[in-house]
Amino acid sequence: MLNRLVTRMDAKAAESAPAYVDIPTHETLMQLSPAFVRSLAPELAVLSLRGRVCPVCFSDGSVGVFALREYCYDDQTRAVLDLLRRRGFRLSQPPLFVLPPTLLLAIDKPADEQSAGTPSIHADRHAQQGALAAAFDALLRWAVVRQASDIHFNVNRNRYSSPVYFTLAGRYVSPPEFASLPTSTVLDMLAVAWMDIEGGNGAVFDPMIEQQGRLSRTIDGQKLLLRWASLATDVGPSVCLRLLVMDPSRLTPDLQALGYLPEQIALFERLQQTDGGAVVLAGTVGSGKSTTIATLMRAIAPDRKVITLEDPAEYFIPNALQNTVCRSFSEHDEHAFDSKLKAIKRSAMNDLLIGEIRDHTTGRAFMDLAACGVNLYTTVHAGSALLIPDRLTSSFIGVARDLLATPGILKLLVYQTLLVKLCPMCSLTFEQVQAQPMWRCALSQVRSQAWLERWVTGIEEKFGVSRDVLRFRNEQACSECDHSISSLRGTVGRTVVAEMIDPLCEPEFLNRVKNKDGVGLYRWFTQRTQQALLLSDPLRQSAGQVAIFKMGQGMLDPRDVQARFGVFETSFSTRGADE
Repeated sequence: MLNRLVTRMDAKAAESAPAYVDIPTHETLMQLSPAFVRSLAPELAVLSLRGRVCPVCFSDGSVGVFALREYCYDDQTRAVLDLLRRRGFRLSQPPLFVLPPTLLLAIDKPADEQSAGTPSIHADRHAQQGALAAAFDALLRWAVVRQASDIHFNVNRNRYSSPVYFTLAGRYVSPPEFASLPTSTVLDMLAVAWMDIEGGNGAVFDPMIEQQGRLSRTIDGQKLLLRWASLATDVGPSVCLRLLVMDPSRLTPDLQALGYLPEQIALFERLQQTDGGAVVLAGTVGSGKSTTIATLMRAIAPDRKVITLEDPAEYFIPNALQNTVCRSFSEHDEHAFDSKLKAIKRSAMNDLLIGEIRDHTTGRAFMDLAACGVNLYTTVHAGSALLIPDRLTSSFIGVARDLLATPGILKLLVYQTLLVKLCPMCSLTFEQVQAQPMWRCALSQVRSQAWLERWVTGIEEKFGVSRDVLRFRNEQACSECDHSISSLRGTVGRTVVAEMIDPLCEPEFLNRVKNKDGVGLYRWFTQRTQQALLLSDPLRQSAGQVAIFKMGQGMLDPRDVQARFGVFETSFSTRGADE
């Protein structure tokens, strides 16, 4: 019926296009006056437009049209408006409202009382699934444009709405347009997305169990790989999607652009020339380990054969033969991993990347390969370079401690974390911060000017960093660093701060690892970093010391350094102020 009403817009019609009201969030919808009452799609028989264009009724008896932005002046939207006029409805002023896909889906949801089994209902379900998939893609598009690393669907069955969070520049945030999506819509969206899962445990999305798998999507010509991991919480499933852009032309930045210091880069380059041993890169979730390890692999000389074994391959490495082995909760996956590993060992490679050492299967692979003469690169979750041996020898992974303490097995241990960089165009000096009527510390507490003065004086006395070189985040931002997320305004990306241990040059380190002397290792590490300050040796400084150094360059906000590495009363310091 609707198709007979659709006509092409001419130039005259375009000029008379109606104005519209933007409704970005559920809260905005609830504040409409007159209030939104219900959808008119079923009675007007326009269910084929579900998720795109929806006629609605308001509390004062007037009607209007809710539509996606791209359908705002579409022929179909005009046809619905014409249909409402012919049916004798009174149009609201303005009659057109623009909503995001997820919100429109919630409004245009099929009525519960509709009975299943009729052809029209089956067609309606098909249209609804298509609309849910489109809304899911719109959410992915938002994440890709803003370079989010993860998307988090936190479903709460006890509430009408459930938020969707994004990891942006390491921060866990929920933008207003995704902060209160209807819970039923989020569940339906996840169920439709799971239909395209590869290697998942379960034919359908089950909110009551943990599930994982991978999902491929193409958004605006970009191929995406989504790593799905769900957690069955008390109030509903929490689904985390790791977002990977699989673009062969998109390579990782070089080590300098990532934030590594020149001395650290030189050490990487020197050790890559030596055969045998493992380079182990540690960090927490979202610390950029995979980015750095891929950058290291790209830098390997072209006359060496490079192979990777990943779950999944996250970055394109042009000089490598990349292998994806997706593993779930099945024991069969261990056999698949072992089979792939046996084939790789017969491939006469020089350098091998194992994406992550995380369990007994990858632990056995580490022990087998670290001692066989190849250059091994891998990552592990650990809170410092000092804790890497304990993590590898834990009951979860099971690498033999005696093997780790053997000279030549561990070639380089690296721990890195990421801190947000200040915008160099608009960051504030200390004098500008002093002039502000209100200032918040690292704990987001409002502090007095007297407190601020004592705090900065303490930084000067303990670290030799003058207040004249300190810079702070400008929450007002500028055109170079404006951001829709308020906590990111005034920042431009992130930078690595890292610490390194070269075991072959640290015999005391290997002895203490072998003897499982955790207290002795901590004392050794503390003395080592203190001596590094006297010798101006960045290779032996801690990540905290490197962060203080970058703070002295005006690159990092002192509050971010304090929040990441603890209060400034701790023992780590920085290089001399003259550097």
